[in-house]
Formats: sequence, structure tokens, C-alpha cells
Amino acid sequence: MSVPRGRYIQFGIVTILYTLLTVWLGVYWLLAALPLIFDHYITRWLPIKKLKINVKIPLALRETAEWLGAILSALLFVLLIRTLLIEAYTIPTPSMEQSLMVGDYLFVSKLSYGPRIPITPLGFPFTHNTMPFSTEKKSYSEKMQWPYKRLAGFGNIQHNDVVVFNFPEGDTVVRELPEQNYYNLTRNYGRRTIHSQYQVISRPVDKRENFVKRCIGLPGDTIELRHTEVFINGEPSIEISSLQHRYYVRTNGEKIDSASMADIKLRTAQQSYDPKLGSYVFSLTRSQAEQVVELPNIRSITRLENMNRKLAYSSNFPYSPDYQWTEDNYGRLLVPKKGATVRLTPTNLPLYKRIIESYEKNVLELRDSIIYINNEPRISYTFGMDYFFMLGDNRHNSADSRVWGFVPEDHVVGKAVLVWLSVDRAKGGLDRFRWNRMFKKIK
Repeated sequence: MSVPRGRYIQFGIVTILYTLLTVWLGVYWLLAALPLIFDHYITRWLPIKKLKINVKIPLALRETAEWLGAILSALLFVLLIRTLLIEAYTIPTPSMEQSLMVGDYLFVSKLSYGPRIPITPLGFPFTHNTMPFSTEKKSYSEKMQWPYKRLAGFGNIQHNDVVVFNFPEGDTVVRELPEQNYYNLTRNYGRRTIHSQYQVISRPVDKRENFVKRCIGLPGDTIELRHTEVFINGEPSIEISSLQHRYYVRTNGEKIDSASMADIKLRTAQQSYDPKLGSYVFSLTRSQAEQVVELPNIRSITRLENMNRKLAYSSNFPYSPDYQWTEDNYGRLLVPKKGATVRLTPTNLPLYKRIIESYEKNVLELRDSIIYINNEPRISYTFGMDYFFMLGDNRHNSADSRVWGFVPEDHVVGKAVLVWLSVDRAKGGLDRFRWNRMFKKIK
């Protein structure tokens, strides 16, 4: 019996696609199914279609089974898309304004940097870390944990990419205070106090809260902020047009009128006003600052920066008096790169302590000024992963790498690529929709 030419073509196309998928997933044992594909299209020796089941099944039961099968197939399809291709997220905080607004709904591409295989695969579908009906009940099981693995993607993270990632310090959470950083709480009130008064839980990497920031530092870069300006490897970085800084604006005593506010797009949430001095503090882009200067009742405008270094170390990474960096004058700081080796000293250990202990799972001790890693004295350390330095575009209203340090590569979720919906919850009706932001590409 001759085989139609069309079946050979179908077999060739399916075999190529199936092989590429198998190589992409890295699960090579799936190639064992190639003989079944060959038989299905070419030889047809296996009598699968000849098998008949003589059991009579009621019509209602058959229809129910068909509906359930269709629903399960649809759920599986959507889960595969969310895991491997693209997923939707929302923006809850103003740390990325004006680039991303509170109430923006994003599409995040998993393919841009390669989809991360789930580390905690067992969980309730379409939830992150808690059940929809209870914020205290976790939606996943840690009985099965897979090692970190990322499939091939379209490329790597680049400077100024807007990246979604799991919060690095989200490994430990105070159940009663989920919105607050556990490590800040223990620094402010002491570990014993927090553990005695609250329930403290831990979360695996892929079940930590999702953050979105702009990548400023790549592995191997040296980062520095001088008077609010970012320098990468000693060179000034390219400034994003939506980047915001805090400005002190002095008027002649008259308030800025509402029409000017609307023209310059100055939002109430971005300002404070002192009627005694006739002054404002605004979060502004460079373009907005230039427009404010042109208003007739403006006397002066000054970009603000934090110059108080003495106590800055208590609120900025690496929380050491040896590094009195502010959010506006920060670094120089080397971003760790996989395979790179750094010399360790008691002074620079705070920079790498969390990497060595928490992210790369070693036992670290400092005894009599000697550093021990896994009970062996060490004067150097070789990084096992790449790390990134992330900043929010709303520079004076963003908790980012200046506060909690580096983002490990296994925490990266994907690249924010599109705002598909934007809702201003302070407004009602159709006015709540920001139509000009619908399907806006993220830059």
C-alpha cells in the first residue's frame, strides 16, 4: 500500500516542530515518541483506531465528559501560555511613574529572556501565592520543588529594560503584615520581637511577590549615582524621558492654577504644598520641570537630593556604616557576574552576604575577622549566578536595589512589553479608563 505524498509532508513538519520543542524544553527522552509519530503518519501498524469499547455509556454522562474534557484542555492551554509565553500583571504602586501608572495592566513576555520552568509546580491554578478567598491560606505545595532552569529565549536583559521579577527579600514574610518588608521590620524592631508577636512564613523563589523596575546594572557593571544621575562603568547612562525626580518649586506666593496643572499633567498625588512659603515639592520629569519654570508665578525650581550620609546606611543596602550611601549618591558598586571571583574582607562582606547565604545556599560565618563558607576559611568567592541592579523611574518614591540589593537571575520573570488596560480607580464611569494608555508599548 503506497503512502500519499501529503502524509510524508505532514510527518516531516510535525517531526521538525516536535523535535524543536523537545530541544527547547531540554527533555530529550520525549524523542522516544518519534516512532509513534512515524507510525501515525506513515506505517499505521498500531491498531489504535481499530480498538472499540463495547461498554454503553449514557448520553448525559458522555456529554458531561466531553464538556469537562474541553474545559480541562482550555485550562491546560492557558496555563502553558502563562508559563511559557506571556502573562498579565497589574501595577499597584507609583514607583515606576510616569512610565507605568497605578492601575496599569501589563503583558509580560516570558520569551524575551526565556521562560523559567516552575520551581514550585504544585498549586491552585491561576493563583500566585495565596488562595483567592483567603489571603492567609497559601495556594501552593512545597512537597515538589524543581531546580532552577530557564529555557532559551529571544535574548538577554539589556540596559533600561522594564523587568518583572520576584521580590528578592520576599523569601520571608510576616503573615499579619504582608505589605511590609520582613527584613526592615527586624532591623527596626529586632528579630526576637517580630517572631514573638507575629507569625513568620517563608516562600519559594517563584511564589514571592512580583515587582517591576527598570534594569540599570547588568552583570559585571559598576554602578554609581552622583547627585541623582546614574553612571554605568564611569559613563553617564541614557536618561529615560519618563524618569522622575523630586523638585522644590518656589512661587511668588500664588498657587499654580488648575489649568496649568492640567496642561503640564501635574497630578495631586505627586505634590505637596506649603502655603506659608508659597512652595511646592513635585515629582517631575525633566520635560515637566522645564514647563514649570516657564509659568509666570515661579521664582525658582531646584532638584532635591539626599545629602545626609550619616544615617543613610540604616535604610540603604548594604546597611553598613562602612557604606554611607544615600539614594541620590550611591556606590560605586560592582554588580556580580556568574563565574566572576571577588576578594572577600570583613568590610565588603555586607555587599555579598545575602548572595552567598540566601541566593546561593551556603553557610556563612565570620569568626575573629576570618570568613568561613561551609566551614572552610575563604578569602574569595566565585558567583554561581548573574545578578542585576534595578531602579524605579519615580526615583524618590521607589524601594529598589538601593534598598534591598541585587536581583538574582533565577528571580527574573520576564519583560514588561505592553499596557493593555489602564484604570484610574479614583474616577468613575468611563472616565476611569485611561484610553490613551490602552495597548501602549512599554519603553
